[in-house]
Amino acid sequence: MFYSEAKVIAGGLAHIPIVIGVFYFILTFFNKRALEFDESNKSKKPEAKKVIESKTESKPVVTVKSESPKTVKKKHADVPVNIYRPKTPFEGTVTGNYSLLKEGAIGRVNHITFDLKESDPFLNYVEGQSIGIMPAGEDANGKPHKLRLYSIASTRHGDDFQGNTVSLCVRQLQYEKDGETVNGVCSTYLCDIKPGDKVKITGPVGKEMLLPEEEDSNIVMLATGTGIAPMRAYLRRMFEATEKEKNKWNFKGKAWLFMGAPKSANLLYEEDLQRYLENYPDNFKYTKAISREQQNSKGGRMYIQDRVLESANELFKMIEDEKTHIYLCGLKGMEPGIDEAMTKAAEEKGLNWSELRPQLKKAGRWHVETY
Repeated sequence: MFYSEAKVIAGGLAHIPIVIGVFYFILTFFNKRALEFDESNKSKKPEAKKVIESKTESKPVVTVKSESPKTVKKKHADVPVNIYRPKTPFEGTVTGNYSLLKEGAIGRVNHITFDLKESDPFLNYVEGQSIGIMPAGEDANGKPHKLRLYSIASTRHGDDFQGNTVSLCVRQLQYEKDGETVNGVCSTYLCDIKPGDKVKITGPVGKEMLLPEEEDSNIVMLATGTGIAPMRAYLRRMFEATEKEKNKWNFKGKAWLFMGAPKSANLLYEEDLQRYLENYPDNFKYTKAISREQQNSKGGRMYIQDRVLESANELFKMIEDEKTHIYLCGLKGMEPGIDEAMTKAAEEKGLNWSELRPQLKKAGRWHVETY
């Protein structure tokens, strides 16, 4: 037994040189193929690089007509969104709630401020965004009331410039049904709350109404009623000295506000707007459409679309500038009238509004938030 095993081992050792030779042949063969493959790829690389460079260089060749808006829409990467959601809202404390209307006004409109200091994570936001409000109580089916969104009326630094509050501009919704006056659930809840009350807040949400970053942009604002909320935030950012200092952002363009209201007593934040007009006459223009006190060219009530038509030439001269952005905020019913006015105004300039508006939208220069 021992002898036969030694014999087997010796026989096995005798085959080792053969195995090594076969292994060496295989290794040499694959090394050669690998080198040929590598050389082949090297010869192809410059061609691939050339194709890539060609694609890269071709981008600037895509031009846009000077009379058309740019088609590149900027992305807003650093904008906070949904820090608080409906299932996990933040309970903010009401710090102020007062009427914005003067004697003789129609309806009820309040400016309401909430303290955000206790939020963790901190509920920060930027101008042009909205927050959600979850009114207390339950509906007729015993379920919690649905969340409502409201445009933020303050800058990111708040009304006191301390950076820890958020403000809303709220009109109490009222309508007639079966001969009775019905009050809106959330708007009534907000108009009735008092300092010290806790309110469930969600958000912020929205990137549609954000201001451009360029200091020399032109901002055209079309607002009715509480649609002035985001416009107030924009204007404070542009023209309040403390805001400018904190933001290190010095607005150098032109801001034009078209404001619609039923009566003069319903004009909101009027004192601030008049102050901006006085201090920045070269940068701010303010056009009012007071429907029950002013008449249009046909003798009818003056609406915001009538003011747009009156200013068609100047307005479209601004729109032709690629640095001009248009913001529309207010009741959804204002959109058809604005569209009609813009169509007529465009025709006077030899332009087609149905073609121009989508171009402005695609370029990120046409911003709409209606409700």
